[in-house]
This record gives sequence, C-alpha cells and structure tokens, in this order.
Amino acid sequence: MPAALARTAARVTARTAAARVRGSAEGGSAVAEFTLVSVLLVALVLGIAQVGLAVHVRNTLVACAAEGARLAANADRGLADGVGLTRELISSALSPSLASDVQARYRPGPAGPEVEVEVATTLPLAGLAGPSRSLRVTAHALEEAP
Repeated sequence: MPAALARTAARVTARTAAARVRGSAEGGSAVAEFTLVSVLLVALVLGIAQVGLAVHVRNTLVACAAEGARLAANADRGLADGVGLTRELISSALSPSLASDVQARYRPGPAGPEVEVEVATTLPLAGLAGPSRSLRVTAHALEEAP
C-alpha cells in the first residue's frame, strides 16, 4: 500500500507541476480580458447615462412648456407672458441655449379655445456639450374666459 500511495503522490506532483507550467503561459491573459470587458462595461454605462440625460431634458422641457401654457391661458395674461416664463424656466433648469425657440399661439380645442406653447430645441447626444438632434415638445392649456 505505501508504494501505491507514493506513486499516486508522484502523479499528483507531476500534474501540479505541469499545470503550473501551463498557467504561467496564460498569466497575462487576465489583464487583456479585464481591459476588453472594462471597455464594454464603460460604454454600456455611458449609454445608459446618455439615455437618462435625454429623458431628463425632454421631461423638463415638457414641464416648462406646460407652465408657460398655463400662465398664458390666464384671463389677465397674454401669449408673451407664457413664452417669457417658459424661456425663464428652461434657462434656469437646463441651459439658456435650449430656450431660444419658444412659440405660443391660440388654437381651437375640443373643450374650447386653448393656448399651445411649443419649444423647438436640440437634444444633446453626447452630454450637454456634444452633437445634437432636434427635439420639439408642445403643451396645451384651456384658455380662461375674461
């Protein structure tokens, strides 16, 4: 029995030594794999952050246009008041460059005359300073009777 045990121990030692030799040839592969995976992971995180930024900008523009439409629909206010408030809100919440094209108009609606405020701007595609794509949002409010 001791001879069989010695042969088994010799085989295990030989296998371990062979595994060490093979492992040393692949020692730098972990660094290369980490680099490849981390590049993909960073790209994924940046893409998710960009989608979040685009949704935030759109939702903020819609909220600003809705506030401007509500103000312009008041009986003692006009379209210029709604446009001014919309521009002010966009400038303070996002950037003054996004508030350059704001228009308001009266239009007939299903429940009576409405005020429509439209914001046409650019949606930043690579953070707030990168290339952009056009974005147009509108908001409506029922006009109060004087």
